[in-house]
Amino acid sequence: MNFIFNTLLAQNYHSNSQKSRVLTEDWVEKNMYCPICGNPYISRYKNNHPTGDFYCEGCASDFELKSKESSTGKISKTISDGEYSTMISRITSFRNPNFFFMTYKDYKVSNLILIPNHFFTPNIIIKRKPLSPNARRAGWTGCNIDISSIPESGKIFVVKDQIEIPHKKVISDYAKIKSLKTKNLDSRGWLLDTLNCIEKIPEKEFNLSQVYAFENELKLKHPDNNFIKDKLRQQLQHLRDKGFIEILSPGHYRKI
Repeated sequence: MNFIFNTLLAQNYHSNSQKSRVLTEDWVEKNMYCPICGNPYISRYKNNHPTGDFYCEGCASDFELKSKESSTGKISKTISDGEYSTMISRITSFRNPNFFFMTYKDYKVSNLILIPNHFFTPNIIIKRKPLSPNARRAGWTGCNIDISSIPESGKIFVVKDQIEIPHKKVISDYAKIKSLKTKNLDSRGWLLDTLNCIEKIPEKEFNLSQVYAFENELKLKHPDNNFIKDKLRQQLQHLRDKGFIEILSPGHYRKI
């Protein structure tokens, strides 16, 4: 990979957002492969395509790119996105895109992560305040993507601190979490919330009481569920079946 942007492409643009879009999308088109099937390139859709910015001809996966200039190069906990209802509609649709999140500094890629589409749930989309009545787009409501709420296993580095991660590792990391894919949003949310809780436990081996410690936190996310502990036990069984944890003895587990 060549981490340097082709800045000549931005000479005829005046808006910083337009420059960023042109430079980063060109970089992805020139340098990026499909992290899902390993196809050596991905293609760019025409601007404002409803299913994303890029697609893979090999596996028909869609990708959307979000990029931000950063003085530190680090990816922030929240990412600014477009209109709230549009975003909710996209991630709950049958063909929701996978996301690339990129930071760059001095027109060089600093970090690039892939977050697969099945790691997106409505509760990570944070609604912003509507624009004031005096604004040009009065009432328009944007959103932020809270990627800090996404389990670490769902954040796959393609470039980390200007170091390219080997293609085989990226593809392998995706393959490991593919089993979490489900079309049912409620099931997806509970599975990812439980995985998030497990990742917050520092020890590799843990017990049920450590998982139950997140009961109040999960109650805030799922106020209509009065059986949080029962749901957690169910999700632990699912995570065992999908190869993320193993049961050592009743109530005792180990992360895989």
